[in-house]
Amino acid sequence: MKKSIIFLLCASLLFMIAACGNTTETPEATAVPEATEAPAETAAPEETTDKETEKVMVEITMENGGVMELELYPDIAPITVENFVKLANEGFYDGLTFHRIIKGFMIQGGDPEGTGMGGSDTNIKGEFTSNGVKNDLKHERGVISMARAQDPNSASSQFFIVHEDSLFLDGQYAAFGKMTSGFEVLDSLAETPVLDSNGTVAPENQPKIKSIKIK
Repeated sequence: MKKSIIFLLCASLLFMIAACGNTTETPEATAVPEATEAPAETAAPEETTDKETEKVMVEITMENGGVMELELYPDIAPITVENFVKLANEGFYDGLTFHRIIKGFMIQGGDPEGTGMGGSDTNIKGEFTSNGVKNDLKHERGVISMARAQDPNSASSQFFIVHEDSLFLDGQYAAFGKMTSGFEVLDSLAETPVLDSNGTVAPENQPKIKSIKIK
């Protein structure tokens, strides 16, 4: 069953949010990323191995030629990294878009429907502190994290990259890596025209991902 994915703002902003079904908007405050809940069962945690402590290098190439390079941390979020790598290796992300962009906050993509309502066939455990999993990676500029619904274990394929420090997300979302280069591409994507304060990008304006490759 498909749900809109709604991010929760920090406690001090909760009174400004009207969480109703498909959208979350904050008129004068940054809205939180939304992602989709896929219908499959939540993947169970796996035992950490030495291999999981190695960084995973990722290259996101945009259709216009822009490239963002990232490193992922299996030692911090092994389930999340495994899921992202699996989808990337399957070519799941190739041709998808960044459908939601809020300058100064984040760019969100990985939805096969391009609406914030889609995802892969698998949900994964939310690897963040409020869900009982230690994760000290802060949502600073360039960090990649998973979008999810209200269910803490509803992350699927949608992810977001933080444009500017958004530490109020710490402990609530599964950060699992960070950019190492291509920040000019991130800044350019953040300038994409949007339709509303929630960062909705019209289909014809959604920046397209040519490929996401594991290096």
